[in-house]
Amino acid sequence: MKFTEEHDQLRDSLRKFIDREINPNVEAWENEKIFPAHELFKKLGDQGFLGISKPEENGGLALDYSYSVLAAETLGWCDCGAIPMAIGVQTDMCTPALAKFGSPELKKEFLDPAISGDAVGCVGVSEPGAGSDVASIKTTARRDGDDYIINGTKMWITNGMQADWMCMLANTSEGKPHKNKSLIMVPLDAKGVERARKLDKIGMWASDTAQLFFDDVRVPARNVIGQEGMGFTLQMLQFQEERLWGAANVIGALEHALMITKEYTGQREAFGATIRDNQYVHFKLAELATEVEALRALVWSATEQYISGKDVTRLASMAKLKAGRLAREVADGCLQFWGGMGYMWESKISRFFRDGRLISIGGGADEIMLSIICKLEGTLPRRKKG
Repeated sequence: MKFTEEHDQLRDSLRKFIDREINPNVEAWENEKIFPAHELFKKLGDQGFLGISKPEENGGLALDYSYSVLAAETLGWCDCGAIPMAIGVQTDMCTPALAKFGSPELKKEFLDPAISGDAVGCVGVSEPGAGSDVASIKTTARRDGDDYIINGTKMWITNGMQADWMCMLANTSEGKPHKNKSLIMVPLDAKGVERARKLDKIGMWASDTAQLFFDDVRVPARNVIGQEGMGFTLQMLQFQEERLWGAANVIGALEHALMITKEYTGQREAFGATIRDNQYVHFKLAELATEVEALRALVWSATEQYISGKDVTRLASMAKLKAGRLAREVADGCLQFWGGMGYMWESKISRFFRDGRLISIGGGADEIMLSIICKLEGTLPRRKKG
């Protein structure tokens, strides 16, 4: 992937924004277990960071997807995983299908304010009984004249307590599970929407994650993205960007974790030398840095192919799988070198350890990634007849 001066400018501008607007507030937001999404997103929108690859007519910068991936990687330099995750939901998880397949009216109502930072969005796929098994969702949207009436529950919804709207996957017919679903834009101030509770998580504290109930929620039928019954396919397309974005974000976070660990082990002394002087320690840090570069090569190879219009489901799934597993390896290895300080709740490496564990679960668990890869590699066992 060839980087341009514009790539460098974007990365430098975003790093300055992180240093100025995010990292000084992380401790307070983590303690409060929520961050002011509307306030921060408006600042991000004013700088153009929420619509990097979105169309100009909707307020975006209309840059190719490599710029979005670079932004994801740069956001890994935040002092927590929660804020990048919340931003990524807005930019690359709840808006891709809307931007590509939504009607002009839907884009004006929902996409434009999301890009400007005047509205906060979320994506509603997971439910209490359907996480990675997307086909098993139970939420229904029944047609009633010119409206849909929505009933169901959505679970583990990032930005859910503060979002203005949800890009929801719901069953709109009784057909086969891969052909009976639609993506519907749902305003969360509609009658019948209940933000039931803010969920208490192991990590990602500053990001509000919610369970929402929908009781006879009425929305216009024109709020469907694309065509009725295309929801499963469109959500799978959104997952390509979500998984690429997530893997890229991990790269920055891994580099961040390794950097602070190198600094700490270079200062902490034991038995007359620094921790880093121990051969096992500096060899292990070198090995982990090599793994990060391998992940970067995979992510950017997938990005280059995605920009050229190719289906990158296989590579994006591989990148997501590798990112989640490497996050666990780096977090555990680095925390060990911090010793007792690493086990302290307030240390940055401890936070990375907690936040990074989600990567192997959210957006499709490791086991789902392996199933996708096996299918595309042609190594899934054939089902027995009878």
